Amino acid sequence: MSLLASLSKKSKLNSSIKQTAQARKSEGSTADGLFKASYKGYAEVLLDDPMRADALYNWGFALLHQAQTKTGDEAAKIFQDAIDKFAFCMLINPNYLGAAINSGVAYMDFARLKKVMPHDKLYEMAKKQFESANAIQAGTASYNLACIYGLRGDKAASLKALEEAVNKATLPEVSEILDDPDMASVKGQDWFIGFIETLNNKVEVEPEVKEVVVDSTSSKWKLAERKFIVEEGVEAEPDVIAEEEIATEIEVLPEESTTKTKTKTKPKIDTEIEIK
Repeated sequence: MSLLASLSKKSKLNSSIKQTAQARKSEGSTADGLFKASYKGYAEVLLDDPMRADALYNWGFALLHQAQTKTGDEAAKIFQDAIDKFAFCMLINPNYLGAAINSGVAYMDFARLKKVMPHDKLYEMAKKQFESANAIQAGTASYNLACIYGLRGDKAASLKALEEAVNKATLPEVSEILDDPDMASVKGQDWFIGFIETLNNKVEVEPEVKEVVVDSTSSKWKLAERKFIVEEGVEAEPDVIAEEEIATEIEVLPEESTTKTKTKTKPKIDTEIEIK
């Protein structure tokens, strides 16, 4: 950060602090207006600080995983802490894809922990986060949205979101979809059975070897605990071949955030990545 930018942020911070002090001495709409103005100033001070955003994202990501190992009130507290970290991250960088998606994941996990109904505000907050993620990069959270719509019994919206995930190549494997508890309520419905059959037919006609371009920010983002791993752009098929025996041909493109890989295995992406 340049000296001029640093001085400008310092001035903005001091101004926001003064507005907060004035708000505390005021009442009603005047106080509310001053508080809101100070919040905007604080947000502008934090804006465009990549390292701080990355730290908050990874902090939230760690909390999310820890919360998934806990139960009851302890888990609830950690889920809320993770959500707060993702929120601060997106305050600094509103286009932070990982924070948007994993915030939605945290809200969904929190909702399951609380055993609330699908139209509860926790699911609604998850939906908003996934919609934000899709606005940042189309399709990245479409499967997540399909799950929420499925839970709510909205067949048309769920199918549309699933098809969008297919079109954007962000849909999990068929076996994962079938094992997903969020899809349990729709698995016996004709429309869902037909969708899965279509996927299976596509798999049967795919060529055995093909060139795959992996975008480091486009992945199957359903749940944070899904084992999506990146190892030089490929994943070894379990019990078939050792990692060190995988023959891959990798070309890193210097001007793009993609890795070109020629392999018989399909790449999977971890949610724990650095989003630029």
